[in-house]
Amino acid sequence: MEIENMLAKNISTASNKANYDASCKRLLANKIILAWIMKSCLEEYRDFDVEQIAQEYIEDHPTISKIPVNQDETPFRSEQISRSGTEDSTITEGTINYDIRFFASVPRTKETIKLILNVEAQNDFYPGYPIIKRGIYYCSRLISAQYGTEFTDSHYEKIRKVYSIWICINPPAHRKNTITRYIIQEENLIGMVSEKKENYDLMTAIMICLGNSQDERYTGILKLLEVLLSSQKEPEEKKIILQNDFKIKMTKELESEVSLMCNLSKGVEEQGILIGLEQGILSSIKNLMDSMDWTAEQAMQALKIPESEQSVYSCKLNK
Repeated sequence: MEIENMLAKNISTASNKANYDASCKRLLANKIILAWIMKSCLEEYRDFDVEQIAQEYIEDHPTISKIPVNQDETPFRSEQISRSGTEDSTITEGTINYDIRFFASVPRTKETIKLILNVEAQNDFYPGYPIIKRGIYYCSRLISAQYGTEFTDSHYEKIRKVYSIWICINPPAHRKNTITRYIIQEENLIGMVSEKKENYDLMTAIMICLGNSQDERYTGILKLLEVLLSSQKEPEEKKIILQNDFKIKMTKELESEVSLMCNLSKGVEEQGILIGLEQGILSSIKNLMDSMDWTAEQAMQALKIPESEQSVYSCKLNK
């Protein structure tokens, strides 16, 4: 029974984490939030009002879709954003999952650029690879996916600019409250020439690393996103800050999503604490077994672990 209960807890934890992640994405997919990110990080929108960006330049309604988009069969650009999927797949290259994908028109040129917004909520900033490399890879996939839709044959002049924006909720200390942009730049090695910027400025990866209020850089979009995604702040506190500091109107949908995310984040946090305690107990049992040459039962008795829970730890020790 104890093993079944532990399995149920693990399944519940995974489910809550998935629901929490989905809730984060729904919040970030709100047009006014996307507009704040675009104004703060994308040079094309820097001089424009947030409301104007949200109403005039973000095409259709950004959504988090589960519908697969097969690049070998379905023209990516021909689909409305409300129907475009967050999966970019090809027969030869496999499938990539995008958290949020949407189109936006450039204010001055009226051209269309493609943007991806990725939420990286891992505690480990380096999950086996540098996240920025993944961001650049996503940019590359967005460009290569334009063949056959934005351009055909040798009409490379029609390639549209792409962005990959990453929001890192738990970055290492040296990256907290920072925004870093990675771009293609022209560099003259011999001689002096000047190519039109729009001919090479085709991909940009941006890393938004959140922090806390103890830093002087905690302002603007860094503050907005930290407040929005915080697991520490109560819903009412979030609503007040979003309304007073960022003039974000709390619609029923947005208000409901903020409250839901707060509740889910607390559940994930509490279950994370329980998992951490369990791992700490397992480590203590192993240490006593090694240092005292005890059996698992002797170690658990010394740690005063209830008999009803000992079979669970014994099972985990034997794995």
